[in-house]
Amino acid sequence: MSMIPVNLAVEDALSETIVRRLLDYTDRSYAVGVAYGRRGYGYLRGTIRGWNRAASGIPFIVLTDLDHHLCPTALIQEWLPEPKSPNLLLRVAVREVEAWLLADRTNLANYLSVSPTRVPAEPDSLPDAKASLVDLAGRSRSREVRAGIAPKRGSTAKQGPDYNASLSDFARSHWNINAARLSSPSLARTIARLGVFTPVW
Repeated sequence: MSMIPVNLAVEDALSETIVRRLLDYTDRSYAVGVAYGRRGYGYLRGTIRGWNRAASGIPFIVLTDLDHHLCPTALIQEWLPEPKSPNLLLRVAVREVEAWLLADRTNLANYLSVSPTRVPAEPDSLPDAKASLVDLAGRSRSREVRAGIAPKRGSTAKQGPDYNASLSDFARSHWNINAARLSSPSLARTIARLGVFTPVW
């Protein structure tokens, strides 16, 4: 099978790591060129039309969080009212990509040094998966995990200083995608779409 060249557009470093893992997981041969973004949700929303136009030259895979939208369809219609290029694959994590990591309960619990019973069984239903993950890290038996992923007590920060780096390490080296897809319908749908994405040349 010939290589499928793609550029990425993501909210942050963690999302980029997750997309790259998922591309490697599929039985397609993706060749990633440039990864754009890492500037948050607002940046992707403001640039999506540009990526849609650019997709006529090279396919784009865009990953964003659903956050507070009613459903992925509503988000896509709001962001991209114009016709979507067949070479643009816009995927929406329900409700945040952290839910996809939480879906691998056993390995994430081991990584965070918490009991697996503390990890939510249906992460896609969480209103704020990131907050749930940070809370888990704050309950860790490991001082390193608590200091790196959870904010200091009394801090107004929503995450620790090593949040993205630590969870990117988990996504690269410990995340069992086979297990996670069984607990996250959102993740399973994205994997299915990546497995059949066929750009038009």
